[in-house]
Amino acid sequence: MAISIKKPSEIEKLRVSNAYVAKTLNHLRTYVRPGMTLAQINQMGEEFIASLDARPAFKGLYGFPAGVCTSLNEVIIHGIPDDTVVKEGDILGLDIGVEKEGWYGDAAITMPIGEISEADERLIACAKDALMHAISVIKAGMRFKELTLELENFITARGYVPLRGFCGHGIGKRPHEEPEIPNYLEGKNPRQGPKIKNGMVFCLEPMICQKSGEAVIDETDKWSVRSEDGLRGSHYEHTVAIVNNRAEILSVE
Repeated sequence: MAISIKKPSEIEKLRVSNAYVAKTLNHLRTYVRPGMTLAQINQMGEEFIASLDARPAFKGLYGFPAGVCTSLNEVIIHGIPDDTVVKEGDILGLDIGVEKEGWYGDAAITMPIGEISEADERLIACAKDALMHAISVIKAGMRFKELTLELENFITARGYVPLRGFCGHGIGKRPHEEPEIPNYLEGKNPRQGPKIKNGMVFCLEPMICQKSGEAVIDETDKWSVRSEDGLRGSHYEHTVAIVNNRAEILSVE
């Protein structure tokens, strides 16, 4: 399937849904506290999205039961909200999708719960910094494989490894569109495959593991993804549009 090119008017609609994602993440970042349950955090997120007259896009998507992915500590992505209580020293990934008038937004953060260790601060920083680095080097004409190599090199230079088997993606009138954008180079040649063009809109989402990038999906809930090393991970995501040959972040207030 071809990678779609959005018109300026369509990018403006995507800007709205993504701004709602950013507002929701910032709301949660402000109000999540030790002692809350993951279910309460999800409810807070869903209610805030509803207050914006929008829809939590993840709820029911592929059977996912909630509007907010709550990935706690060793869960890197796709954590299901439950009665687990977050406590001081935890790290929590929040991944949110919003649909507004048929257009989708998507972004994620990993946030500290109270005071966290320096090691966890570095882990979170790797995901955020890798994301911002990748966005800064994007230009029209660059190949997506070159972008994935930039992500991989940044992550490994920090002493971490990217989670394998999961990726960033295109977005628009569907929550997941072409292309798939891993955080590592597939194959040996980055100078092949589709090129980044003006009007493309896609999500970049570095998912960081400490020792092993091999993913393990929880056998009970069938969603939560951990590294086989059993260690904590981190995740950050933005939706970007290619405008005037550069990447512009849409998932901001």
